[in-house]
Amino acid sequence: IDKSKPSLYLRLVAENLKETVAFKWDTVTALKVNNLSLHSPEAISRHLARANPEAGLYGSTLLQQAEVDHWIWFGLNKFGHGDFNSSIRYCDEVLAQGSYMVGSSLSLADLSVYSGLMSNHSFSVVLSKGLCGKNLTRWCDHISKLPDVEISVADMPKSTRGSDRKTEGKKAKGGKEEGGKFVDLPGATMGNVVVRFPPEASGYLHIGHAKAALLNQYYQQSFNGKFVMRFDDTNPAKENTEFEKIILEDVKLLNIDYDIFSFTSNHFPAMLKYAEELINKGLAYVDDTDPVTMKDEREKRVESANRNNTVAQNMEKWNAMKAGSDYGKKCCLRAKMDMQSDNGCLRDPAIYRCKDEPHPRHGNKYKVYPTYDFACPIVDSVEGVTHALRTTEYNDRDQQYYWFIDQLGLRRPYVYAYARLNLTHTVLSKRKLAWFVEEGLVSGWDDPRFPTVRGILRRGMTVEALKQFIILQGSARSVVQMGWDKIWTINKKIIDPIAPRFTGLAKSTLVPVKSTWC
Repeated sequence: IDKSKPSLYLRLVAENLKETVAFKWDTVTALKVNNLSLHSPEAISRHLARANPEAGLYGSTLLQQAEVDHWIWFGLNKFGHGDFNSSIRYCDEVLAQGSYMVGSSLSLADLSVYSGLMSNHSFSVVLSKGLCGKNLTRWCDHISKLPDVEISVADMPKSTRGSDRKTEGKKAKGGKEEGGKFVDLPGATMGNVVVRFPPEASGYLHIGHAKAALLNQYYQQSFNGKFVMRFDDTNPAKENTEFEKIILEDVKLLNIDYDIFSFTSNHFPAMLKYAEELINKGLAYVDDTDPVTMKDEREKRVESANRNNTVAQNMEKWNAMKAGSDYGKKCCLRAKMDMQSDNGCLRDPAIYRCKDEPHPRHGNKYKVYPTYDFACPIVDSVEGVTHALRTTEYNDRDQQYYWFIDQLGLRRPYVYAYARLNLTHTVLSKRKLAWFVEEGLVSGWDDPRFPTVRGILRRGMTVEALKQFIILQGSARSVVQMGWDKIWTINKKIIDPIAPRFTGLAKSTLVPVKSTWC
């Protein structure tokens, strides 16, 4: 076994087979069998277990052997990614049914999972805090006290312990494992990171939304933080309660557990006060300019005729908006930022519009509704979000985001942009996907040809493959076109070791063969 990259898993296997197997520390990990050399921990352990069936490390039935294969892969690959918490929960559930991962005795499954857990630097902290679940805690205590395990762990070079994982990524500054390129969140401390996933309930989640949700989950789990699931329901015209139920089901399909659930509309009263605070400070004004003229003025950097109205004039018009009057419906509330800015998002953006439409949750209580750009920074700050992750298309809005935060004296979350997911020959626009559904060109939002979460899962994608695909991309900002072949290749690697295979022969075509050798 290579001493510079020692495998605890192989050391455990060798110790459990010490009657017939001898090992030594060397500069390379290898097992020579006749003229063949095996180098991967999986191949070496399987061969040794099969060559020594009396040890019982590879299961006693074909079904148990298939289960052992699954756990070998699981132990060597799963505990180095952002889904560490869900992995230990899964193990805890399995161990509720017995004392060992497979069957009623120690096997390669136990050795692989134990080595994977011990190779994760966060596990000792999680275990000491009692966050592993009673079944996994009991199992770890039992395995760690086995004589062969104690000898193996003691024999491991401490400075290099934990190099079993094939997919082990580079170390980030904080000591986190990385799959792809993940930014080291500034100011992030263990247990104090809060991220959020704020979809609009206007359609089914697609694979692009899945990336956003899983990326936030990655950081939440990496830092043992909190995940906020929030519906952005600022536009009553697009909000659909039926889609809310579907999105929550999709989130569940992705194995995402959120800690906090909220609606942006929960904060409508506070946002109205903040809007009026800006008006009273002279930092917002009501504008009755028609949309076409307003767009032209913003492009030409021309100030609106209403920009310098007095606070009293603005409050009078604002009250007309809140009442939903005919005049109020022609107005919008604009933030007074910088009409000469090269950043178009700072040229007095609209922050409230008048809509005489019932809201799914509040009925006809409100006649004015905030824009997403105004609501997002306020709700992020109020709900305790520490790190707001969003795609690079929002880069120009970052200055606007912090303008609202600073002018209202709110706590500043950290905003980080990552590249949106672009797949070749794939439509991800909810509006365009809805057209296919409405025209009857597909069977529904879960059509297996659709890039929706339900569609790809129905086609055979596993949630684990989807997670690994997202982790391999990381949180890099470079926008690239991805092909579907990569994600399906990952999916095949996951299901191939555990997929049952059957051979059938047609009775009508059987040919009798008489052997003279018997």
